Amino acid sequence: MPTKQTQRIIRTVAFHTVSILISALFVLPLIWMFAASLRQPGLPPPRTMEWLPDPLMWSNYVRVFQTLPIGRYILNSLLVAGTAVPITLVTASLAGFAMAQLNRRGQDRLIILSVILLIIPTTAVWLARFILFRGLGLFNTHAALIAPSLMGSSPLFVLLFFWSFRRIPPELYEAARIDGASLLNIWWRVALPLSSATIVVVSILTFLLYWGDFVTPLFYLKSQTLYTLPVGLRQLQELDRTNWPLLLTGSVIMTLPAVLLFAIVQRFFLQENRLSGIYGQ
Repeated sequence: MPTKQTQRIIRTVAFHTVSILISALFVLPLIWMFAASLRQPGLPPPRTMEWLPDPLMWSNYVRVFQTLPIGRYILNSLLVAGTAVPITLVTASLAGFAMAQLNRRGQDRLIILSVILLIIPTTAVWLARFILFRGLGLFNTHAALIAPSLMGSSPLFVLLFFWSFRRIPPELYEAARIDGASLLNIWWRVALPLSSATIVVVSILTFLLYWGDFVTPLFYLKSQTLYTLPVGLRQLQELDRTNWPLLLTGSVIMTLPAVLLFAIVQRFFLQENRLSGIYGQ
């Protein structure tokens, strides 16, 4: 019968093996896309996994920037996402903190309302938003893309903050109240510092939401100089539908910031799990 140390080693090896296999499911498509972007222009996508095309056409990346003003599109996307992220953090965290201060009955009602809002398809509000933004003079401006952040961007982000704030021991809130802190001070000095992992998670999700948004800029932007990267890259397909290496080059440029972002802040996801264990919920 194997000893406890042997069993621990077996579990560790099995865990890491399964983790590597699951990671490969997500990493291999990225590797395939990057390798296919280095093929000679005009070639179709490879039918099998091609690790290193021969020859390597690094010039595809130069050609993309020469074909379209990709630099401007990247700056526009960074402007929209970079503005929407801090606004979303403030509005979603305030809403989540307010929910956490309610009694259990009020919390349950707002949770149900948030879930219902998540179920409603985005297409159901397109027309109403279009009429509203056009009436406010936001048509063909980046403000129309940033406006949803004033409402927290998504009910999911509000719920994430709510669950994080609710895990904080009530004694900390009560001690702050006894010391004379207002609700805003408690939110700023107690709740937010203890929810750093949630802040990072919501920041990433918000950035990806606005960075990869294609439909909203397509609706509200008419000037090419205002295009964000997803809409701008759409022009590659319109220029040459069969030039797959060039199209995949644009896809790599679109995907790279998201991959780098996850690689940089992945430790905060582990921190969120540790916090869940500390609070026991």
